Amino acid sequence: MKKAERIEKIKAYAAGQFAEDATGHDYEHMKRVAHWAASIAREEEGDPFMCEAAGWLHDVGDRKLTKNPEQALKDRDAFLLSLSFTEKEIEELDASIRDVSFSKGCVPVTRTGKIVQDADRLDAVGAIGIARTFAYGGAHGQPLYSPDGVNDSFSHFEEKLLKLASLMNTETGKREARKRHSFMVQFLEEMRNDIHITDEGVQHHDK
Repeated sequence: MKKAERIEKIKAYAAGQFAEDATGHDYEHMKRVAHWAASIAREEEGDPFMCEAAGWLHDVGDRKLTKNPEQALKDRDAFLLSLSFTEKEIEELDASIRDVSFSKGCVPVTRTGKIVQDADRLDAVGAIGIARTFAYGGAHGQPLYSPDGVNDSFSHFEEKLLKLASLMNTETGKREARKRHSFMVQFLEEMRNDIHITDEGVQHHDK
């Protein structure tokens, strides 16, 4: 089976897994990560096919998104076998995806993993990162902002997103992340201006 045909089948698989997601981890997120993974691979002497495949599949089995991660991963591997992936290729994809998540605090050991991690992180910063942050918060019942900064979407920027530009693995990823980081900083300055209104600052006028 040709690589292009396998990618098309992987796209359809991703659509079946994530089409109805409302947290910012939907099919379009997978599409953007796959695009950036292949693009970075071409610039950074990676394997564009393996990086794109890993980009499409990187959130399969994520504990935030599925009730049975272990079964999701088994199903993924069975699907890849049906596309004539070798066991070695499946192991490489699994190793590349395993440590992509920011929450694990790891840098993937494989070149493919480093590239996919950068691609995933690019989709967490800049304009799209802002939109995804508030989509995720809304889907989980979080307020946009709370004065104590507890369990709100706004605090997520300080906790994670503003750190990502300095954690990129590739030069291509670093360049793009710097641009997106600058936009995000500008947005946060505007948002702080909008939300920093105290009760004491509101004047009430009797009629």
